[in-house]
Amino acid sequence: MDRVHRQELKHDKFVEQVGHSVEYAAEHREQFKRWGSIALGAIVVLAAVYWHVGSSAAKRDEDLRAAVRVQEANVGPAANDFVLSFPTQAEKDKAVIKAFTDVASKYPGKREGVIAEYYLGITYADKGNMAEAEKHLKAAADSGQKDYASQAKLSLADIYAASGRTGEAEKLLRSLIDNPTIMVSKEQATIALAKALGTSKPAEARKLLEPLRAERGPVSRAAITLLSEIPH
Repeated sequence: MDRVHRQELKHDKFVEQVGHSVEYAAEHREQFKRWGSIALGAIVVLAAVYWHVGSSAAKRDEDLRAAVRVQEANVGPAANDFVLSFPTQAEKDKAVIKAFTDVASKYPGKREGVIAEYYLGITYADKGNMAEAEKHLKAAADSGQKDYASQAKLSLADIYAASGRTGEAEKLLRSLIDNPTIMVSKEQATIALAKALGTSKPAEARKLLEPLRAERGPVSRAAITLLSEIPH
């Protein structure tokens, strides 16, 4: 099998996994309205973890998978001996932070360490600790791991925009538009930028979205919906 075909096959498998995750996102629409690209990014990164871990038995992958199991654990009485659960959300949160901190500390700069930094970022964001969230997302964004860094930048831009740092958000998002990845497409970054500029630069935001109206599927729907929310 030639290299190009292998790359296409890997891409197709990843896209299939992401497709399942996007279906999940659609079923949990209200949660994703609330958290935006941070929550959706977590689903996409989780899909990537499953896609990659399934093809590797390395110790780093095993440690990352163990941390992900903690993140996916139930809260409440254990259904059976095979399902990980915690008595309270607070205990689960503590275990999640420890699990991903251990992976990040053990494998700095490696793919698994970068993913752990990303998950620490979104975990802290979910709890409203934006200072810690920004620290860990920035570590992932600056890691040099192109695909995962792009997702971290998208989530980091959300935090910047929400805290009124529109200029910093715009800088990150324009870099993503210029350098799309398998995890963050040019269209996705463009929509995120339009959302960030919707209040301060509505005319520019609308200009970014107009060409996307003609796209097919979710891109067009997202652009049209956002256009309806941006003032003239």
